[in-house]
Amino acid sequence: MSSLPHLLISVKEFHPDVYKGSRSSNEIICRVIKAYEILSKHYQFESLESCDSDVFEDPECEACDVFVNELLCVGKGCPYSCVKRAPHVFSFTHQNGTARAISQGNGDDYQVQLAVGQCPRRCIHYVTPQQRAILQDVLERVLNNPFDLAESAFLESLISKANFENRRYQNPNRKPKVETQYVD
Repeated sequence: MSSLPHLLISVKEFHPDVYKGSRSSNEIICRVIKAYEILSKHYQFESLESCDSDVFEDPECEACDVFVNELLCVGKGCPYSCVKRAPHVFSFTHQNGTARAISQGNGDDYQVQLAVGQCPRRCIHYVTPQQRAILQDVLERVLNNPFDLAESAFLESLISKANFENRRYQNPNRKPKVETQYVD
């Protein structure tokens, strides 16, 4: 993102109140502002990926929440429907008829584990609460703009990263109990 400071210098140089050149300063500043918007949008994606506390690289807890990738879900035509298997956790959406998790924190429920394991498209994933929030946000952007292949590829990469890192997660070691009295 080295071009962002240069862009800010250009904004100051070509500002209509400061620019003394012969070309139209309004036209130049409009181009500079448009370039700034494009670079700042690109910078937002980079900041999400390069954040110091990336929830996808360092999960905050064990993955017990459920996320359904609605782009891959068969929906009501699925022979092993997660909605039929665990209706207290999954339901069909009204927009496109795919499954969506409506309840969280049921990772130990046997019916939920069966639903995840029997999904023929492997579109149900265990994630942490923070990962789920980010994945749902990206999924909403993909569903609102279905022709943006970069967003759907970004969603797939985040899911893959979450699956890999969540399998590596280890609970913190138990702290030993401290006795205040001596035991014989």
